[in-house]
Amino acid sequence: QLQLVESGGGLVQPGGSLRLSCAASGSFVSINVGDWYRQAPGKQRELVAAITSGGSTNYADSVKGRFTISRDNAKNTVYLQMNNLEPEDTAVYYCHVWISRIYGGSADYWGQGTQVTVSS
Repeated sequence: QLQLVESGGGLVQPGGSLRLSCAASGSFVSINVGDWYRQAPGKQRELVAAITSGGSTNYADSVKGRFTISRDNAKNTVYLQMNNLEPEDTAVYYCHVWISRIYGGSADYWGQGTQVTVSS
């Protein structure tokens, strides 16, 4: 079983920055793909950024140039650095990972979500 613990959300003014962290613990071989999704009130959950085991990244158009996803394989942690935040970035942010199981195969897990509020 794997646990994901998210941290780093909060209230920030427009133009500010936050860094989200998603730490994985438990029995697994490695994180293959790490994603960050977000869901604003009344909207569908959307993919914000993704990073592969090789370090390739992908971003939603709305966050390109402002957000950076990264990972620390030694710490089994995925990060989302968010700069120049806008009120439209307000949402619950969810970490999502695909992992390789110890006894073969893969599985995906979701974090509990962390609130990001951008407001003056």
